[in-house]
Amino acid sequence: MLRRLEWRVRMAADSFLGGEYRSAFRGRGREFDQVVKYEFGDDIRDVDWNVSARLGELYRKKFIEERELTVILLLEDTPSLQFGSGSRTKREALLEMAGLFALTAAGNRDRVGFWHATPTGHEVRQPVRGRVNIVRTAATLLGQPIPKLEDGAEVEVDWKLFFHAFPRHSVVLWCGDFPPRLPGVGWAALKKRYEMIGIRVDDPWDLELPAAGILPAVDPETGEVLAFDTGTEESRNRHAAWKVARERAWEEWFPSPLQRLTVGTEGDLLDPMVAFFKRRMKGVRR
Repeated sequence: MLRRLEWRVRMAADSFLGGEYRSAFRGRGREFDQVVKYEFGDDIRDVDWNVSARLGELYRKKFIEERELTVILLLEDTPSLQFGSGSRTKREALLEMAGLFALTAAGNRDRVGFWHATPTGHEVRQPVRGRVNIVRTAATLLGQPIPKLEDGAEVEVDWKLFFHAFPRHSVVLWCGDFPPRLPGVGWAALKKRYEMIGIRVDDPWDLELPAAGILPAVDPETGEVLAFDTGTEESRNRHAAWKVARERAWEEWFPSPLQRLTVGTEGDLLDPMVAFFKRRMKGVRR
């Protein structure tokens, strides 16, 4: 999968992806360098109109990047991610999304690390730079074993260890299912230390419960085999209430659309990532 993703990212970067990514995450990470003559193709928003008026021709402000970016992929690998009503599970979609972000960062000479959280513990890779090292890191994350259902459903991220593992001001891409739960007391401090971005995956059944009658189903949280009747009014009401609670909690965690990205298990994942970059680019430049 990683080789296929790398080819797609390289093709996209040659046309538009690299610029969108840099603007999305580095719009606030620039400092003024000098004023230079405006040339065709330069960003008109960088024109220094005062200098241009004095000298009688267009000049623009030139900026330099303050620092390289450190991207941390945080995968909250809960058993619920093993659900999939179609050709791809939630877990597979999230791992593909993480791979796309990692390879995009590699193409922009940034550093990438990861924290893989499971019911039994965690696996950590320190941020590395260079395409070869980042591809190796991404391959390690994508190759992590699927958590066993008997290991339990709860996944706890040890934020104290997380603080020590990764540098301040890193961009943390938190990939998970994000059930209806509210942020804890340490969430505000976490957002001050890092730029936190939530990446959630939705299966079509998350959005609308199919009227399929009685279905055999395995609860990924408990491993129990159930006979689930999707056609009853009670089932549909409970699903609707769960959906509302989940969306409310999702927006509590990440109030701004610039801080959250929701993708589906079906269809292409590169397009929503590019749309997210464009949304952030517009928001950062305001």
